[in-house]
Amino acid sequence: MGQGLGSGALLFGGLPAAARRRGMNPASLRLVLGDQLSPSLASLRDAVPEQDAILMAEVMSEATYVPHHQQKIALIFAAMRHFADELRARGFTVHYTTLDAPDNAGSLLAEVGRHIAALEPARLILTEPAEWRLDHEMRGWGEALGIPVELRADDRFLCSRASFAAWADGKRQLRMEFFYRAMRKRHHVLLDTEGGPEGGQWNYDSENRKALPPGLAVPQRPQSAPDQITAEVLQLVRQRFAAHPGALEPFAWAVTRAGAEAALAWFLRHALPRFGDYQDAMAETEPLLFHAVLSPYINIGLLDPMAVIRAAEAEYRAGRVPLNAAEGFIRQILGWREYVHGIYWLEMPAYGASNFLAADHPLPEFFWTAETDLNCLRQAIGNTLRQAYAHHIQRLMVIGNFALLAGLAPQAVQAWYLAIYADAFEWVELPNTHGMALFADGGRMASKPYAASGKYIQRQSDYCRRCRYDPNQVTGPAACPFNALYWDFLARHQNKLAANPRLTMPYRTWARFSPERQEALREQAAAFLKRL
Repeated sequence: MGQGLGSGALLFGGLPAAARRRGMNPASLRLVLGDQLSPSLASLRDAVPEQDAILMAEVMSEATYVPHHQQKIALIFAAMRHFADELRARGFTVHYTTLDAPDNAGSLLAEVGRHIAALEPARLILTEPAEWRLDHEMRGWGEALGIPVELRADDRFLCSRASFAAWADGKRQLRMEFFYRAMRKRHHVLLDTEGGPEGGQWNYDSENRKALPPGLAVPQRPQSAPDQITAEVLQLVRQRFAAHPGALEPFAWAVTRAGAEAALAWFLRHALPRFGDYQDAMAETEPLLFHAVLSPYINIGLLDPMAVIRAAEAEYRAGRVPLNAAEGFIRQILGWREYVHGIYWLEMPAYGASNFLAADHPLPEFFWTAETDLNCLRQAIGNTLRQAYAHHIQRLMVIGNFALLAGLAPQAVQAWYLAIYADAFEWVELPNTHGMALFADGGRMASKPYAASGKYIQRQSDYCRRCRYDPNQVTGPAACPFNALYWDFLARHQNKLAANPRLTMPYRTWARFSPERQEALREQAAAFLKRL
């Protein structure tokens, strides 16, 4: 029964009870999910237009399991519809169910069952979904549907689940830096002629933390009006998902492969040269700065991650971008993206349930409105609500840092991140939020909690200039809340964190504070948290 399966494929279910009629029935029905919009997808690779049918479906269960940002829903639905047309242009029969179709069954399994009953294919072919909940569900589809189900490995990732598990085996802590070096060697990326790291260093992060100088010109991104397909999707989202968070328009996302490739070309030419220096910077009037904003396209399959990496490397080799820019950008894809994907599949399904710091504060309402007098949070969350995007420092060191210091409940924070960002799928959101931002896994992923006072935000941004709080004050009505929250965080978790070698200096500083100052800081923090 397993003969002829593709690499990594699994076969579920037995033959149907009744013999299949051949005739016009497809040899296989191949399901394509909303984050699988790649012509090289494993389940499409050997598809024959004259023999196989493709199914794509917009279903309410996937659009609402968290309250996804309106632009996120619109991006995925519009990209799905365009990809269906791309497949039709290649000669395939594509059965596409729109969300508002009268016979839409509402879930993926129900839609697949409906089409199997109508088309009577000999088998169903799938590519492994990127989220555990769907993977777990699909492994029971063969029995539920009464048809052979072939589940193929998603080899669009550059490190397979098995390869990551082998790398992680026996390691108590899983440090991204060492994984990243191994991936550089495996894929021969940014290596010199002797196989060492280009420039003599593996990591140029220390050169990527400059604050934005006054007057530096930031390139303006090209905008294009939505085409008819996208306009129809926007109208659908406007009608069906008006209660979901975020603004639907202006909608500036590319929804085709050509559009995503144009966004990549623009980034390589106009933004990558300065990306390295200023990737940690934040500016009130320039929320995107020199960031690529390509992660949504990579995560849904419109861009191939290795092609993006090679394109950035080529810019460095041609002398058009500095090494710290190319390396810093490549590290986000070849390092972080692959690393969090590996962590997710290694640790699921229990990973998201841990709560090492026993954080239990409810999510403040301003996470959904951006209505707060802390300007850094108002900017980072406001940008998120307006465009379904914020760059990694806004996510980690403003929003995530606040959630960590305030002791917000991990599950609530994770659900928010999953809902609110256009590039958020659980495999990438959960490790970044649970492990990096909240330290809820107790250090399985991060070497220390990413906690910082208002001084960090002041150094990396201009947010503090128009804030009612002063980052130079630690107590009193005008003091930046991040300052007292930082020291209170260290104090209340001293029994769990004091032994961390990367927190030795902060705890030594705390110990030098007088008892009166320690009490004042903790009272300041307690008063702020009570107001939340």
